[in-house]
Amino acid sequence: MRSPGAQQDVSVSQGVRMMFYMMKPNETSFQTLEEVPDYIKKATPFFICLMLLELIVSWIRKGKPPGRLDDALTSLSAGVLSRLPSLLFRSIELTSYIYIWESYRIFSLPWDSPWTWYLTFLAVDFGYYWFHRMAREVNIMWAAHQTHHSSEDYNLSTALRQSVVQIYTSWIFYCPLALFIPPSVYAAHLQFNLLYQFWIHTEVINNLGPLELILNTPSHHRVHHGRNRYCIDKNYAGTLIIWDRIFGTFEAENEKVLYGLTHPINTFEPFKVQFHHLLYIWTIFWATPGFFNKFSVIFKGPGWGPGKPRLGLNEEIPEVTGKEVAFSSPASRLLKIYSVVQFALMLAFYEDTFANKAALSQVTLLLRICFIILTLTSIGFLVDQRPQAALMETFRCLVFLMLCEFGHLKPFIPSLSLAFEIFFSICVAFWGVRSMKQLASG
Repeated sequence: MRSPGAQQDVSVSQGVRMMFYMMKPNETSFQTLEEVPDYIKKATPFFICLMLLELIVSWIRKGKPPGRLDDALTSLSAGVLSRLPSLLFRSIELTSYIYIWESYRIFSLPWDSPWTWYLTFLAVDFGYYWFHRMAREVNIMWAAHQTHHSSEDYNLSTALRQSVVQIYTSWIFYCPLALFIPPSVYAAHLQFNLLYQFWIHTEVINNLGPLELILNTPSHHRVHHGRNRYCIDKNYAGTLIIWDRIFGTFEAENEKVLYGLTHPINTFEPFKVQFHHLLYIWTIFWATPGFFNKFSVIFKGPGWGPGKPRLGLNEEIPEVTGKEVAFSSPASRLLKIYSVVQFALMLAFYEDTFANKAALSQVTLLLRICFIILTLTSIGFLVDQRPQAALMETFRCLVFLMLCEFGHLKPFIPSLSLAFEIFFSICVAFWGVRSMKQLASG
């Protein structure tokens, strides 16, 4: 038996297998929640390796990358934002689960039984199906989930385009499991279910033959991400496609899929990507007369309106012609390269913050989180070519220098401290001049 509280390391073999839900019960069963590894955090190098592999395969087959740089940056930014709350407090999914387990459980299944492991695999996947379905059929839940669907590309970076607030509704669908399944078993499967869904966000895998009958595959999930009429409200599966087949929401891929929202938002700015539909609901709520109609705006489908069925009318969904052009950034290639460099530097501080959060003071932790959010916002403004972009980037670079000066940010290679200061000082001067010119001309 493992010593309580000691997390198990994840080997390379386990890291590869956990991405495809191929772990064994005897290596992923834990007595206490503290022993369960943070598989999501440990998956970072495997995310990167798979994205590089997708890039190589796509380049060999099609002579081009699997997506666009501006869209990929936005997806990665959403992934970073979605993980920031976990720096401050434990996930509501685990907190609520533990509370129900400790207060209301009916009986306890043995944590080290393979039967418990396989039952939890099915139960978590079943719960995910219903959460995923409701996230499309309930407007207020769609306001969170639409973030994941806002990309007009479909590649492995799209899998990381996650909502900041989705977790505050998804936990409800797993609560019944806390009546009998130990939290440690649930916590492991919750992560595996999410990790499995990473690799199915790709176009480089076509059809997997007989596996298409049972598993959720890239082909099935491409349909789910499509904005073609035949794709809407289909294929909600996490790991097993059998739930869609049982409940009548399955649709096979049969014509070219066009990705993204039915009404594209045409922006790469992270907060608009995250929250634009909430603002839309707010506007429609006040514009719709009658209490029950206002209630329906929130809890019926995104396409609902007075006199329409719960999920709206399929014929009102814009037809896909095949001539649609995905929204692209007007920024120059040099500016995009600059954005990638700044994102990479931010990502290094982001990883360092997670790795050392126990040793950081609350003030340093909060300041780092604010700097990460400021960086992502500024990059979004630069890529979108917003009028305020130069001023915001000037301010961000000044904030970086101040945080370094007071010891809240430290270069990951100490010998590079001077180089960082020089680089960001040049950035301050450059963007400061540009912002002054814009103010003078405006």
